[in-house]
Amino acid sequence: MAKENREHKDSVFTDLFCKDETAKENLLELHNALYDTNDTDPELIKVISLEDVLFKNLKNDVAFTVRNQKIVLSEHQSTVNPNIPLRDLLYIAREYEKIIAVRDRYKTSLVKIPTPRFFVFYNGTEDYPAEQILKLSAAFCETEENISLELAVKVININPDKQHEILEKCKVLREYSQFVEATRKYREDEDQLQKAVKECIEKGILADYLLRKSSEVVNMLMAEYDYEMDIEVQREEASKKADDKRFAEDVDKIIKKMHISPEKACQILDESYEKYLEIKEQYTENTEKP
Repeated sequence: MAKENREHKDSVFTDLFCKDETAKENLLELHNALYDTNDTDPELIKVISLEDVLFKNLKNDVAFTVRNQKIVLSEHQSTVNPNIPLRDLLYIAREYEKIIAVRDRYKTSLVKIPTPRFFVFYNGTEDYPAEQILKLSAAFCETEENISLELAVKVININPDKQHEILEKCKVLREYSQFVEATRKYREDEDQLQKAVKECIEKGILADYLLRKSSEVVNMLMAEYDYEMDIEVQREEASKKADDKRFAEDVDKIIKKMHISPEKACQILDESYEKYLEIKEQYTENTEKP
C-alpha cells in the first residue's frame, strides 16, 4: 500500500471528532464531559476547524462552537511541547477572523465574541502528568506582574494508566484511547494493524466506527506513522547540520592559524571529521549506559 503524507490525510482523532458522520454527537459527548453539562442536541455544535486550504500551514485538529457562545479548540498530541499556547493564539485569531464580520470590528458598541477554551489530549509514550496547564506567558522575554496577554491550555493525559476522570465521562474518548493503545505497536505494519482493528471491533472498542471505516482508519494510521517518522528524521538532520557547522567553524580557525593550502585543509577536514564522529559515537554510548 502506498503510504500517504499526513498533510493530505486526517488523523483518526480528527476524523472521529470532526469529519465522521457521528462527529457532532462525539463532540457533544466530549463537551459534556469537559464542562459537566447534560446537553442532548448535537445541533448545538458547529465545527469550525481550520483547513490548510484556507490558511496555509495553519491547522488545528478540532475546533467547534457551542450555542455560538463558546469556542473549544482541541488537539491530539503524541508529544507535548511548550509552544502549544503560541500555536493556539494563532489559531484563535484566525477563528475570530472567520466568524466576526469585518464591519462589526469597527462598531462603537461592544461586539460579543465566543469565549475560547483550549485543550490538548495527550497519549504519547513518554511519562506526562494526568493534567497540566501550559501558559503563553511562559514564553515572554520579559516577565511582568500584570500580563497584558495570556492564553492557557489544559493538557489532559488520556493514556489509560493515568485514569483521568474524563475517560469515565466520555465513552468515545475512552475508546479512542484504548484503540490507540491497541494499535500503537503495529503502526508501521499494515497487516498487523488490520488485525488490531479487527480485535478492537470484537472487544467493542469504537466498533461501529471501525466497522464502517476499517480500511480508511488503517490508511490514516499509516499516514500518521509516516508523518512522525518524517519529523524524527528532520530533527536528526537538523542536529547533524548544527554539529557540522560547529565542527567546520572550529576547523576553519585552526586552518587559518596553520596557514595551509585549501587542498591540505580538505584532507585534514575529512580525516578529522571521521575521528570526530568516532569520538562522538563513543561518548554517546557511554552517556546512555545506566
